[in-house]
Amino acid sequence: MSISPAHEVPRPEYPRPQMVRQDWLNLNGPWQFEIDAGDSGLDRGLRERELSQTITVPFAPESELSGLGHTDFMEAVWYRRTVTIPAAWAGRRTLLHFGAVDHDATVWVNGVEVARHRGGFSPFTADLSEEVRPGEDATIVVRARDPRQGSQARGKQSTRYGNYECLYTRTTGIWQTVWLEPVPDVHLSRPRITPDVANSSFTVVTPLSGNRPGTSVRVTVSDREGVVATATARADVDLAPSLRLELDRVHLWEPGEGYLYDVRVQLLDAGGAVTDTVDSYAGLRSIAIDGKRVLINGRPVFQRLVLDQGYYPDGLMTAPTDAALLRDIELSVAAGFNGARLHQKVFEERFLYHADRLGYLVWGEFGDWGASTGHEQQPTASFITQWLEVLERDVSHPSIIGWCPLNETSEAIHDRVAQLDDVTRGMYLATKLADPTRPVVDASGYSHRVPETDIYDSHNYEQEPTAFAGQLSGLSKNEPFVNTTSGDRPISVPYRGQPYFVSEYGGIWWNPELAGTEQDATRVGSWGYGQRVRTEEEFHVRFAGLTEALLENADMFGYCYTQLTDVFQEENGIYRFDRSSKLDVERIRQVQSQPAATERSS
Repeated sequence: MSISPAHEVPRPEYPRPQMVRQDWLNLNGPWQFEIDAGDSGLDRGLRERELSQTITVPFAPESELSGLGHTDFMEAVWYRRTVTIPAAWAGRRTLLHFGAVDHDATVWVNGVEVARHRGGFSPFTADLSEEVRPGEDATIVVRARDPRQGSQARGKQSTRYGNYECLYTRTTGIWQTVWLEPVPDVHLSRPRITPDVANSSFTVVTPLSGNRPGTSVRVTVSDREGVVATATARADVDLAPSLRLELDRVHLWEPGEGYLYDVRVQLLDAGGAVTDTVDSYAGLRSIAIDGKRVLINGRPVFQRLVLDQGYYPDGLMTAPTDAALLRDIELSVAAGFNGARLHQKVFEERFLYHADRLGYLVWGEFGDWGASTGHEQQPTASFITQWLEVLERDVSHPSIIGWCPLNETSEAIHDRVAQLDDVTRGMYLATKLADPTRPVVDASGYSHRVPETDIYDSHNYEQEPTAFAGQLSGLSKNEPFVNTTSGDRPISVPYRGQPYFVSEYGGIWWNPELAGTEQDATRVGSWGYGQRVRTEEEFHVRFAGLTEALLENADMFGYCYTQLTDVFQEENGIYRFDRSSKLDVERIRQVQSQPAATERSS
């Protein structure tokens, strides 16, 4: 069915590109809105009455694009919108989808609670079929609580009034697309597509909402020339039929060459009629570990990654347009990077779609920062729940080549911080259970607490290239640089020869407009790592020295440079916050174009 014209709806593109249905209704655009400063709105009747302001969804109220730009703390916010369920959806169930709501959401439809969800980075769905029918009006009310205090996965959102150091303007409430879609009573859930390069095939697991006698599932895989595989399985005896599809024509998904197969999943009734269809896609690629090397499709690929935090001046964590997501990847590739560590934020799925198409390598990460209760980080069991929702959404994206549940935990091992240990191990085990096909780093930088972690890494912001190379030289003797905190207490389990990389380095502090000014001397309103460079030439010399130290280390499988763009006061990006030019990008690309030691020896 048709949706509203693109010029009337912000972010009009289909938000879930790996599970597409043709019928849907985008609910982005104007919603009623009200700030609930004391989180007393339920008692004051906000659920029942009209709200006092208007906001543009899917942009958070702190952002300029929302029409509000309110950056103070908001304990709770409320949304309200009435929409008519299309009459053409008669005979089907209506699902209401939220891409992400920060942080603790409750949803009512026509006065009836239909969903509760905790976690600002993962999607959730409400079934409206018992409260409203096609052709009728649905009044949707959302309360989003975002408390200032307490352990919460906030990512890089500031817990102070203003921004400081590497923490930025908060995001409260709805910040990804909201939409409706109709489904039959028994329907397909998100397919899980696992590539098998060794056998030139895909395994497609097709979860169902239920079973009916005589039903079946059919999966068709096509390349750019036509159908390459078809398989059918019974859907009446298994809640998740599994089908193996051997490909007639083989095209590998490669770094820089994101070849994708189209995948169509259909649910058929006992008479063979199609009752539900989902369109998806897949990439045929493998990931393996050989000693200290990470292999993609059986060969070592040195991972030249950039830290990407996914913030925008006008949209904050929400990209202003789909083209802006694509543009960030293009800017990264232009600078010589072949991938990114998606840092302290679960990116919109549309970003992964573009990464999949372009063969852009990414590490999926959870935005776990914000779990500090003062002295130490204390993530809760809710982090595991939220992370599993992320894995369910993203596990079939070929661009994701590794997982990172936690970042920079730092408590001492012998303190036996039981809650941190339990959550760290729980998130690692949950990741391996959900996806045994990719490597997992238990916690990026600082405190490795799981002995069997697939990857070992460090964060190292030493700014002098010779000292930097010296710190990394022990890796050849299995004595790598390991992050520590003050004192002599170990914060990591011992290194045991895993693939190793410096997953944060550089962060070179450079703002050409401040060079030589009084503000340059005082550093007010600007932040970065180490001693700020004085000229662009000094930047390039330092960047080359640090990066070449990593490229020349034969025991390193990659690196991650901090960062792609400036973000507010953090001015260490390759590009400015508005994505305009700041440096000679061609010089940066040339440095990274040098063959790595692991590539020369393979």
